[in-house]
Amino acid sequence: MSAVTPAFDEVVHAPIRLRICVMLAPVASAGFQGLREDLDVADSVLSKHLKTLSEAGYVSLRREGAKGKRPTTWVTLTKAGHQALNGHLAALEQLAAQASTGTSATSSTP
Repeated sequence: MSAVTPAFDEVVHAPIRLRICVMLAPVASAGFQGLREDLDVADSVLSKHLKTLSEAGYVSLRREGAKGKRPTTWVTLTKAGHQALNGHLAALEQLAAQASTGTSATSSTP
């Protein structure tokens, strides 16, 4: 297992996108409706965030459904998405550690 390189990721960092990535990380895929309910957001809000994650290559979307029925959209966190999430979480852990110890990579005395 390779070490995770801390890397703050602006795409992942938005609160809803971060929650989406965290929810998808331990599962093979999740349905759009379940994500929407768990996040308690409107379809349009979830769609917008999934589009951003998809354009970054962090999630893949797969639509399934019979003709005449509303299709189910399945969302999967990609390998790049897992890497981005893990790097972002590692960067947040570094920030939290710096905050708790009072140190910073750019610390200076006033």
